[in-house]
Amino acid sequence: MAQTRIPCMLMRGGTSKGAYFLRDDLPEPGPLRDRVLLAVMGSPDARQIDGIGGADSLTSKVAIISPSKRDDADVDYLFAQVLVDEARVDYGQNCGNILAGVGPFAIERGLVAPSGTATPVRIFMENTGQLAVAQVPTSHGEVEYAGDTRIDGVPGQASALVVTFADVAGSSCGSLLPTGNPRDLVDGIEVTCIDNGMPVVVLRAEDLGVTGYESCAALEADSALKARLENIRLQLGPRMNLGDVRQRNVPKMCLVSPPRNGGSVNTRSFIPHRCHASIGVFGAVSVATACLIDGSVVQPVARVTGGAQQRLAVEHPCGEFTVEVGLENGQLGGCGLVRTARLLFDGYVCIAHSIWTGPA
Repeated sequence: MAQTRIPCMLMRGGTSKGAYFLRDDLPEPGPLRDRVLLAVMGSPDARQIDGIGGADSLTSKVAIISPSKRDDADVDYLFAQVLVDEARVDYGQNCGNILAGVGPFAIERGLVAPSGTATPVRIFMENTGQLAVAQVPTSHGEVEYAGDTRIDGVPGQASALVVTFADVAGSSCGSLLPTGNPRDLVDGIEVTCIDNGMPVVVLRAEDLGVTGYESCAALEADSALKARLENIRLQLGPRMNLGDVRQRNVPKMCLVSPPRNGGSVNTRSFIPHRCHASIGVFGAVSVATACLIDGSVVQPVARVTGGAQQRLAVEHPCGEFTVEVGLENGQLGGCGLVRTARLLFDGYVCIAHSIWTGPA
């Protein structure tokens, strides 16, 4: 049977990997587009053997990009999480790792012209209505991927790509502390509900009978722990203005404990049911921010210093993730981070003609 060829770039953004598309190369938003993305990734199937997904939530991601009509942005970016073992596409969150590839993609596709040694790409994040600016390394009129920057969770070195955010507080929940409190009590467990780019429920690991230093595999095998976390998550969804979250990937659940490797806090993050091999970009931003909030559950276990611009290292199973958080007159300001990205292939991804015949 004939195949439909769709222009696609596969890129690594930070510690994730995804398929990047121009909006016009896909169907209009709706069930047809979702079926196309499921077919591209090979979902639902635990191995995603019939698609380009990597059988993991970190490698089953999609970026949909278009020129922006906004005066304050160059491109619009819509993130889609394609579930591995369900026939479902979730648009309810951002992904800061995949965001790291949006600037390079925009330059590769000619949406933004390279200028100088670093080209700023202004990105409107459609999922949450927020803006980011990516400083993309460019030299000789093209994206420079090679460099000497290392990020934990990615082998080797690449060129540093700096992403800054002016204001992502409350991007999904409406406020930085969506319950109105720095600390809440659910099923006898103290939690901090926070949204600084990603809705996260932060819990002290010791309160749940674990150390927080266990391997991802060990935590994944702890069915009682996972059931308890999910019960807390479902109760907090409505209180965080997210509604019924049984079919959503947010809020994330993050266990925290004292740092062991010179960082600010140690983490084990669930997205929301599988233990993350590292931690998501915006998840790290939210947890780092919680370290600075008086009365949060993180504060007693975190190690932070004073100053208007604080750099916090969030430890995770693969290393650490450094986040810069600005404080202006005691109030949270902008935040930023360093990522890397790499173009893996540029060509066409093929799906069955019976699913979609391509643009009219």
